[in-house]
Amino acid sequence: MQVKINGKAEEVAGGSVLDLLQAKKIEPQMVAVEVNDAMVERDRLGTTQLKDGDRLEFLFYMGGGR
Repeated sequence: MQVKINGKAEEVAGGSVLDLLQAKKIEPQMVAVEVNDAMVERDRLGTTQLKDGDRLEFLFYMGGGR
């Protein structure tokens, strides 16, 4: 299925948002996820199923600075 991740079209296997994060080796606690402009609560990552054409934004937490 085709989805857009951070504005870039990608072919993914489908499944849940959590499945996609695991396939991309992204730690769920290090990222906030929006699907079609709606924030997905962390406890719903495993139950939010992806659909063809979904738009995802991965917002990564970064440390650093003074």
